[in-house]
Amino acid sequence: MRSARRLLLVAVSGLALSTGAFAVPVLAFAPAAQTQTQVPPSDPWAQAASDVPADPAVRYGLMPNGMRYALMHNATPPGQASFRLRIDAGSLMERDDQQGLAHFMEHMAFNGTKDIPENEMLRILERLGLAFGADTNAFTSFEQTAYMLELPNTQDETVDTSLHVMREMMGDALMASDAIDAERGVIVGEERTRNSPQMRVLKTQLALLAPGQRLSKRLPIGDLEVIRTAPRERFVDFYDAYYRPSRATFIAVGDFDVDAMEAKIRTTFADWTPKAADGPEPDLGTVAARQPETSIIVEPGVQSSIQINWIKAPDLDPDSMAERTEAVRRSLGLAVLNRRLGEMARADNPPFLGAGGGYQSLFDSLDAGVLSVAFTPGEWKRALETTEQEARRLTQYGVTAPELQREITEYRTSLQNAVATEATRSTPALAGALLNAVNGDTVFTSPQESLDQFEKIVADLTPEQVNAAVRPVFEGQGPLVLFTSPVPVEGGEAAVTAALEASRQVPVAAPGDQSALEWPYTNFGAPAVPAARTEVADLGATLVRFPNGTLLNIKKTDFRDDQILIRANTGIGGMGLPADRFSPLFAANTVLNAGGLGKLTVDEADRVLAGHVVNTSVSQGTDSYSFGGSTRPEDLQLELQVLAAFLTDPGLRAAPLQRAKSSYPQALEQQAATPGGAFGLKAGELLAGGDKRAAAPTNEQFQSVEIEPLREQIKAALASGPIEITVVGDVDVDAVIAAVGSTFGALPARGAAPTPPPGS
Repeated sequence: MRSARRLLLVAVSGLALSTGAFAVPVLAFAPAAQTQTQVPPSDPWAQAASDVPADPAVRYGLMPNGMRYALMHNATPPGQASFRLRIDAGSLMERDDQQGLAHFMEHMAFNGTKDIPENEMLRILERLGLAFGADTNAFTSFEQTAYMLELPNTQDETVDTSLHVMREMMGDALMASDAIDAERGVIVGEERTRNSPQMRVLKTQLALLAPGQRLSKRLPIGDLEVIRTAPRERFVDFYDAYYRPSRATFIAVGDFDVDAMEAKIRTTFADWTPKAADGPEPDLGTVAARQPETSIIVEPGVQSSIQINWIKAPDLDPDSMAERTEAVRRSLGLAVLNRRLGEMARADNPPFLGAGGGYQSLFDSLDAGVLSVAFTPGEWKRALETTEQEARRLTQYGVTAPELQREITEYRTSLQNAVATEATRSTPALAGALLNAVNGDTVFTSPQESLDQFEKIVADLTPEQVNAAVRPVFEGQGPLVLFTSPVPVEGGEAAVTAALEASRQVPVAAPGDQSALEWPYTNFGAPAVPAARTEVADLGATLVRFPNGTLLNIKKTDFRDDQILIRANTGIGGMGLPADRFSPLFAANTVLNAGGLGKLTVDEADRVLAGHVVNTSVSQGTDSYSFGGSTRPEDLQLELQVLAAFLTDPGLRAAPLQRAKSSYPQALEQQAATPGGAFGLKAGELLAGGDKRAAAPTNEQFQSVEIEPLREQIKAALASGPIEITVVGDVDVDAVIAAVGSTFGALPARGAAPTPPPGS
């Protein structure tokens, strides 16, 4: 089955002072030719039908029995490896009387094989240091089943045993009747655990989008009656039909010799042969003509939200530069929309809590353009109208040239950062990326190739081309509206459908221009030089003290190229709150980040910092106020300026507090809707012996917080106490000292930290 799955970029506007506002797809490829004597797999490598060049660091292979493999050397972390074994079959392949058996079979693969007795497999691997747990070693989805092993070392015993175990699971699982019966209760327990409000919303969503299509009838957890009663023969039928070499892809990434690993894989899996005819590909159905329709699901504890969908037939074209060009153009347009919606959500008296647009492919069954909006209960009409009209403003008037250039800069910066950190990518992440590429029938490309492709795509790119790519997102069958609410909706589905249609008749105006901004926080005083500097040889660290008392700890590491991590701490954080009563300062974290800076809102700062790798997180911790950041060497000075600006001139605006107060009642209901959440609401205070600083505030307490007293308390808490900064990563020690000396080191001397209240 060709998997969907080439999810187009759903651009997300930056919610904090962070550039690289959205994820970039992993682009990937390999040798196109295969010898005629080999058995072709059910799907050829994506590169066989693509003009996209593959990452030459990956070795692709096809065994005579049809099993494919992809191997890649990577030494982060050193001496370890990640194995993935994908079976091209999931719940969509199940017959009506097999619903749930794809997932059940995943469990049974661990429960006894020809050479490994029941209950011995985990013991064997655990003795070698491999970890096991829920969703750690396997998962089943609509179109695939994947098995995963993380090898703590690449010694022959560990590698050989792991390969043998996976070979046994794929071709020689016993599926003993008593073992199946013993596992039925486990699967039923999983179903009960997962039968949450969110799962019921998913079922309603699929029923709305794909009625009559197989997708809406094949959730991987399956049918409880089948799980409780299916005889062994049905398991064997599914296993023999779909667990076969031509549907298998083995992925190995890690610190090993590729030639040696290839030889081991080919030897281990050489005798794996099919036991029955290949299972049939499912009939996924077609997208039918649809009129506007609304479906409301009422579930106590869910977030109030509306999702508007325009569905269309799935795009099944192979991965190509033409496809990627269209996807990037569409993504840039959606990024503009999402940034506009994000700014609206962060404004005073916002129409919604959050909103966004995107485009997704669902398992070869349908494609959908999506608008989603979350809001406080009772305010759905304004949220619906504002989101719909903003999306229509984009399709009618398009993106502006400055908006497009900003998103291009963000996208480019993310790709450039990927190139800079290529040599230190983590092994599990690479294995996962390769698995996603195989599952999505996309070519796995190197970071440099991805950047080169992007530069070709955006060279001479015009707003008109982006507009042409993004308009079809909000066209198609429908619109189909999914309304999720914790309370009944007055007027029901008819009222929602009518409100959407009325909104679509409201004219929209062209977007306004945004004024140019500059970064205003460049001068924190005369740059300071260290008053003391100590080298700690056994730690490989440099310790510095500046004249104002600021302490700086530096350690150069080679774990990841072009990455620097920063943490500055000051004050006493939550310890400054009273232990015997609720304090408004509990709400500090609602405004520390989202309140922006005194001279720039969050969105203004995001605009100024576009194109830089500057990631910032400010929070009230248990015993300090923390200013965290991650950046690259060329943006180190700017990152430290941002952190110092948050310390000396935090914006602490009212809007984020108001948003938090609006959403807090529903957040409490959502948390109380599950046993774990309800426990979490009470456990903190109980485990802390009644200390109110560990208690979740009641809604009444949280609603009583006002911005002016909160602002004053935060500023007072940040005004005193020594500053200690730790910087680690790909650093030049002297450059770090100079950058800190011109920011935190240049500040006036600070007094002692406040004394915690009695009982702390």
